Amino acid sequence: MSFLARRATAAAPGLARAFSASARRDIAKITLVGNLAGPPEVRATSTGNELIEYSVASNHGSKENRQTSWFRVAAFVEEGPRRDFLTNLPKGSTVYVEGNATMNQYTDGEGKTRQALSITQRHLEVLKRPTPTEE
Repeated sequence: MSFLARRATAAAPGLARAFSASARRDIAKITLVGNLAGPPEVRATSTGNELIEYSVASNHGSKENRQTSWFRVAAFVEEGPRRDFLTNLPKGSTVYVEGNATMNQYTDGEGKTRQALSITQRHLEVLKRPTPTEE
């Protein structure tokens, strides 16, 4: 019997969430792999807190039809080594980001209702740093 068949058989009797006793939490998660569009920047919020914002560019499609998707990410990192590490990442660094995703609705300057994807970083790994160019 295959692993998946054993797993389906074991899960069938209760079909409940036997693996967790905690309450269900609905949340959208997103995983990104791409390159930093620029170094992350510290910004102040309207409440006086600070957050770090950065953009990740992710390419998809064949060479002839390559397209780039841009994602804005916010991270809430306290002052210290983790914040210093993040804010010192150079443009072009290839990163792996796991985060929570939410859709926000807002009204633009022309009075039109728009939607935007907000991503809050939960985990970041640097996969590759750009090689310094020789002058």
